[in-house]
Amino acid sequence: MPTDPRDAIYANPLKEVGDFSFDEQVTRVFPDMIKRSVPGYDIILSHIGSLAQTFARPGGRCYDLGCSLGAATLSLRHCIPEDNTIIAVDNSAPMIDRCQAVIDRDTAKPRVELRCEDVQHVGIAQADVVLLNFTLQFIPVESRLALLEKICQGLRAGGLLLLSEKIAFESPDIQATMTEKHHQYKRDKGYSALEVSQKRTALERVLIPESRSTHLARLKAVGFSSVDTWFQYFNFAAFMAIK
Repeated sequence: MPTDPRDAIYANPLKEVGDFSFDEQVTRVFPDMIKRSVPGYDIILSHIGSLAQTFARPGGRCYDLGCSLGAATLSLRHCIPEDNTIIAVDNSAPMIDRCQAVIDRDTAKPRVELRCEDVQHVGIAQADVVLLNFTLQFIPVESRLALLEKICQGLRAGGLLLLSEKIAFESPDIQATMTEKHHQYKRDKGYSALEVSQKRTALERVLIPESRSTHLARLKAVGFSSVDTWFQYFNFAAFMAIK
């Protein structure tokens, strides 16, 4: 089986480190990049389908907002009822193009509708499950409440939102410790100190993390009745919210 292309985007010194974007270059190496950058990513993926299975109803509808190459969509697709529809959305055309190829190779029954759109503009209606898998962190902070309000309103009563995010810590000491642990994790996965540093610079203005308490309070504020953390590894956390 062929291996994923190795991420070496930041391996050489750059005169100027531009803002990170999900362009063709990132899309090509994305599976390797995320596996070596996000602690617990495979665990989260493996349980998305299992958690969704409890909430997906026959003939229902699920949304994967910020679907990238479709890994979370596939986790959903293999666990929900066969007559379900998954609406998978990403604003990166290269991601959607390659995601389509991934979906085409898959044999699970639920229909997948791919859309190249801004997730903030997608209409959500009669949903049983909505995924925001490391997506909200790339939405401007001032726009996050409105997106979550729309998701909550578009879910059926008893519906599920699964939200995975890089988080910040309220204690400066814990923040510094978790940041270093994350950087060490990436070095242990083969990234050089230069790669870690340059990617951090590229993400500074693009990925804005918030605290666990901020996420939980906002989910409550938009109308979810039950919210909590179901997984955490260093500064990466996964939340579930039930309407």
